[in-house]
Amino acid sequence: MTGTDRRHLVLLHDVLMAALAYAAAYVVRYNFDLGGKEWTGLVQSLPLAVLVQGLVLWRSGLQRRVWRFTSVGDLVDIVRAAVLGVLTLSAALFLVNRLHAVPRTSLAIMYPMFLIGLLGAPRLLFRLWTEHSLRPIAGAMQEKVLLLGAGRAGEALARDMLRQGRYFPVGFLDDRAALRGARIHGVPVLGNLDQLQQVAGVSEAETLVIAAPSASNSEMQRMVRLCEATGLPFRTLPRLDDLVSGQVNINALREVAIEDLLGREPVSLDWEAIRDGLQGKIVMVTGGGGSIGSELCRQIARLGPARLAVVDNSEFNLYRAEAELRRSFPQLELLACLADVGDALAVDYWMRQARPQVVFHAAAYKHVPMLQSLVRAAVQNNVLGTRTVALAASEHGCETFVLISTDKAVRPTNIMGASKRVAELLVQLMKGRSATRFVVVRFGNVLGSAGSVVPLFQEQIARGGPVTVTHPAITRFFMTIPEACQLIMQAAVMGRGGEIYVLEMGAPVRIAYLAEQMIRLSGRSPGVDVKIVYTGLRPGEKLHEELFYDAERLAPTAHPMIHQALPQALDEALVARGLEEADQACAQFDAAALRRVLRRLVPDFQEGDAPSISIVQAEVV
Repeated sequence: MTGTDRRHLVLLHDVLMAALAYAAAYVVRYNFDLGGKEWTGLVQSLPLAVLVQGLVLWRSGLQRRVWRFTSVGDLVDIVRAAVLGVLTLSAALFLVNRLHAVPRTSLAIMYPMFLIGLLGAPRLLFRLWTEHSLRPIAGAMQEKVLLLGAGRAGEALARDMLRQGRYFPVGFLDDRAALRGARIHGVPVLGNLDQLQQVAGVSEAETLVIAAPSASNSEMQRMVRLCEATGLPFRTLPRLDDLVSGQVNINALREVAIEDLLGREPVSLDWEAIRDGLQGKIVMVTGGGGSIGSELCRQIARLGPARLAVVDNSEFNLYRAEAELRRSFPQLELLACLADVGDALAVDYWMRQARPQVVFHAAAYKHVPMLQSLVRAAVQNNVLGTRTVALAASEHGCETFVLISTDKAVRPTNIMGASKRVAELLVQLMKGRSATRFVVVRFGNVLGSAGSVVPLFQEQIARGGPVTVTHPAITRFFMTIPEACQLIMQAAVMGRGGEIYVLEMGAPVRIAYLAEQMIRLSGRSPGVDVKIVYTGLRPGEKLHEELFYDAERLAPTAHPMIHQALPQALDEALVARGLEEADQACAQFDAAALRRVLRRLVPDFQEGDAPSISIVQAEVV
């Protein structure tokens, strides 16, 4: 039977139920004793009732609903169709015969009540029959799943599993005492989370699913530890802010990622303010092919900019970013600009072509050990490139310029951090020199960005180890790429010019802990299946990063996860002279002179030398 045939059959059923409901209302009204007059009234008015109610039911679209998935929404539509039907029928009968011989009470009250029952009951009974009659057979063939979390997400996930044929939910585990012994869609709540190992064996579960997208960092870590203890494979749902419109289904299931263990509470954003600040605007993103830049482009594209210009000096990165954006946002006016931010002519050309109103400057070299010996490249790109883009933005009348900075700019011990600190200073220097608002956004590491430890650890674990960590005590601040980009956009629309915004990074994470968790998530044991080797700090590397200077004095903003670092007094003449000297030193490839400039502009720059210890072969056991 085709879908069209099924819809016609359902519509026929509903029309017959309408006729039966109308007749039942008559019969009940006259206590099952219809005289000649009453019988005549029923026979004469029934065709009109069937015609009117049939049209209302057809317009309601109930025939397109699948009975096996009957829900409260279907009941609401049935009630709406019944009420609309009786109102329309009353008007039609009044026009035809002024409601002669038609019992008004049965028409107004009994008829819709009978109709709701006759339309709803078969649908509900069919759903119950299909879900329960086939469950024992389906359960034997499907993969048995134990769900951790019986909240809204767990309930929706269990319902979706029962509708589809791949998974069979054998039970829930939840710490709420009120749910003990409860059944959700017929699936029992078997105990609390601490009973996972015992329940998993008794229930013969083959897979565990963490159905708690709003779980906190510590709660997620606890559930992962409990899952690991069972030895069973486990999966999870994305975090709540990553689920599209709150939709929960089995297609959203994925492996537990390191972001789930290191993430924080979902970020609450003022999307209305972000949309007002970027929707319909022309936006340029430099470094748009990189990790942060490409995610910024995705987030901005969703807000409906008038035009998006993506600038990058890597042909491959630019190609990949352009291809993805054109595929995901075919209506977006996109401008791909292959250019180096240090090329003033190219930057000016693309500024004239794009005419951006908002510029996000994400282009930067950021590999700390590499840049220690490539001082000119660091200064040329991170400092002079920033100056080139900032001046062009000012000259071309951009409304907002946002520099994406780093925690390594605070009391830097490496060339990369010092160069980013100078970039912050020159952006501060631009304040008030034009109508452009210059804003700095500073934050720590992002999980999974190019050159970060996460991809490196993934490669090392895939090879069987060892995983290399520089020091047992080394810590870093982390946030996810989407979270960082969303907060960057929030800060951009908040800024009035001259601010340094510091994103709330939460507690720092030990890199050794990060390595251990990634090994566990791969299904192996740290120190047993995969070794961890400590290699010693690299040139310019600090044990612990900082997000702001003591003298900057953090001040709160309208957003709880964005702080404002009140800037220190700026010696404008010193910065301007330093930039001129940096220009000359770059032209002469004079690394020593560049180091002197950085030390003069950033007095607390204490450049770290190569590690004083030899490579340590200490292993975690």
